[in-house]
Amino acid sequence: MKIPTIMLAGILIVASMTTIALLAPLIASLVPHERSSEPFAPPNSRNILGTNDLGDDVFVEIIYGARLSMAIGFLAALIVVLIGLSIGVLAGYYHGSLIDEVLSMITDILLVIPVLPLAIVLTVYLEPSFWNVVLVIGLLWWPSTARVIRARVAQLRSMEFVSYLKSLGASDLYIILRHIVPNVIEILIARFILAVPKAILFEAGLAFLGLSDPNHLSWGLMLHYALTRGGLLRGAWWTFIPPGLCIAITALGFMLIGMSLEEKISGIKVIKVREL
Repeated sequence: MKIPTIMLAGILIVASMTTIALLAPLIASLVPHERSSEPFAPPNSRNILGTNDLGDDVFVEIIYGARLSMAIGFLAALIVVLIGLSIGVLAGYYHGSLIDEVLSMITDILLVIPVLPLAIVLTVYLEPSFWNVVLVIGLLWWPSTARVIRARVAQLRSMEFVSYLKSLGASDLYIILRHIVPNVIEILIARFILAVPKAILFEAGLAFLGLSDPNHLSWGLMLHYALTRGGLLRGAWWTFIPPGLCIAITALGFMLIGMSLEEKISGIKVIKVREL
């Protein structure tokens, strides 16, 4: 099967960023917060991306920042798809019932509530930390996934094979786990991949506002420090352009893969019915 050029470009970007994140200790010669040169030193042969206000190597911070940004992206996306799958399957399978009405109402309410202000309130209340940021992002971004899954499951629920399985005495749990969920896996994968860049961008926004754990360096926190510690005012472009580009390029890579998958899935009409 030929991989679309757009998807291939996205895969190369994501693979490169993931490799950098995993091999950070091998790629970077120093560790974060280890002084390398004079403060705000421009890019040179020793510090290829210059230094920040403390004299820390920006390249090293970029490499290690990838680990946290990518980790938050993947973990938050995992929470998003797990909640979205659970809510979407229940609402879609029991379409038109009280369960569907209640779950759909909760989903619709969360869809219209401004996410950023709510995330700020929750993050401040829970205290900024790695896991709290992951939980806040995951708990606020699942409604759109749940809605997509609900629509697909409701379509599957109305098909003849479900009635046939029920006539054979199959339980709802069996039908859902054995026949419904396998038919939404492709959608779930696409939604997961699309949720990762949203989580990375959202974490960067929270970190830029100072609502992330200062003990864990991320690209968003680098932007926050560039603004609050004089990098922007001094015109030290190397303190804010590299992390900004990393955020944008990584998000673009995931979006290219996710959009290609969704385009492919939208043309699939085959329903997989497993043997009893």
